Amino acid sequence: MRDDEEFDALYAACAGRIVGHLYLLTGNLNEAEDAVAEAFTRAWQRWQTVREADSPEAWVRRVASRIAVSSWRKATNRIRAHHRAAVDQSVPGLNENHVALLQALRRLSADERRAVVLHHLNDLSVAEVAAEMQRPVGTVKTYLARGRRAMAGMLTEEPQEEASHG
Repeated sequence: MRDDEEFDALYAACAGRIVGHLYLLTGNLNEAEDAVAEAFTRAWQRWQTVREADSPEAWVRRVASRIAVSSWRKATNRIRAHHRAAVDQSVPGLNENHVALLQALRRLSADERRAVVLHHLNDLSVAEVAAEMQRPVGTVKTYLARGRRAMAGMLTEEPQEEASHG
């Protein structure tokens, strides 16, 4: 019973955060939810190992990220195989700021996007991001600096000049 309670507590505490993380990485809520559900299934199957991990949440997030990447690769290969154009997906209920953020994140490299999402949107420290990404702290700092610089240019609104003729 203790295992059930611990697992349920982990799920309740972090499932929403992990879905949000994956949504920001993939841009597709359904894919994010599917990847997280599969990751929690795998966590339960390996609960004796996962519960002893430094961070079971990080374990689930890492597995969900890998599942999402694998799913993305399969989809990309199917598209290429069938020579179909990508379908533009829109997510209902998003305001223009959310759309702008998602578009800006999509323009970053995968490593920059992952570092920015983990640090700024999941509130992980730089050291925690480095551990999760299995990269040196300095490399993560570079990803963050490049990502912030790129996103600043994409998200800054240009002041509209008034047409004044004197």
